[in-house]
Amino acid sequence: MGVGILGTGSYLPSEVVTNADLAERVPGADPDWISRKTMIQARRFAAPDQAASDLAAVAARAALRDAGVHPADLDFLIVSTSTPDMPQPPTSTLVQRAIGAERAACFDVNVVCAGFVFALAMAEGLIAVNPEARILVVASDVYSRILDFTDRRTAVLFGDGAGAVVVGAVPDGYGIIDRELVSRGDAADLIQVPAGGSRMPASPYTVTHGQHYFHMNGRGVRDFVNAGVPPALNMLLKRAGAVPEDVQHFIPHQANGVMLQELVGEAHLENAVTHLTLDRYGNVGSASVPVTLDEAARSGALHDGDLVLLAGFGGGMSVGAALLRWGPTSAGSATPRLA
Repeated sequence: MGVGILGTGSYLPSEVVTNADLAERVPGADPDWISRKTMIQARRFAAPDQAASDLAAVAARAALRDAGVHPADLDFLIVSTSTPDMPQPPTSTLVQRAIGAERAACFDVNVVCAGFVFALAMAEGLIAVNPEARILVVASDVYSRILDFTDRRTAVLFGDGAGAVVVGAVPDGYGIIDRELVSRGDAADLIQVPAGGSRMPASPYTVTHGQHYFHMNGRGVRDFVNAGVPPALNMLLKRAGAVPEDVQHFIPHQANGVMLQELVGEAHLENAVTHLTLDRYGNVGSASVPVTLDEAARSGALHDGDLVLLAGFGGGMSVGAALLRWGPTSAGSATPRLA
């Protein structure tokens, strides 16, 4: 028995925010500069009445339909988010209520942009001890609510969205081959939202000083990715008995297009198809990997037996990578996708 992906789904809000739109709001961020520095052309922003759980519920329903699994048959529901609806209760319980997954045990994961792969690894472990389990893993982020639109270095990068997968047992030879999870707390200050937690509760002072906004040391993050992600990917491939040239599809976190070009070279993944959605959706946090995976799957790009490498990286600092053997799919039916 293997553990793999039975179905995928995603949801992007309807409001399209182009670089020209954003340039009117962000000082010094002209459209050409945004495109040249990031390769992002547009992103989606959630409607005022939409929160992370709302986006997650739509993506979840799509993944469940694709897998042919009823919400009431789910055993676990894991939500990866660093922009929850509220500090309490867990966003996963709100998604549970929205989709009618009353049997599912629910919990949230916050590993920022690496969270989806961490959650996928947790689902794999749960199925290892309960092979009949069906698990919904959803990643959903609404970064438009925590951006400082006076800071062009961060405000131009992010959008909102959600991606989901249903995880379960698959035939031997398919599914998750191995995974690599890395945490570097010594670099935790590179990405943070300083206020709103128990160390610095929200107050008029923190709001006045913008400490409830997303903060990032862009140069430090770029150095971390270039130095830290390729070794993690190589370690994963080595354990799996593979080399970079064996990988057919690379689905990375959609952080920044220029940085991803550098990463592909550093990891020697030039032979793989690198799937990108950031040009249309920007960086959607932990949702970027499952959103891009869903788009690749629905486009028919992934074929039976293909090696698919997922890589998330971000705040913590953290890296989460997983190597999958993709399986046959029957689009539009209840036949499981044996990834």
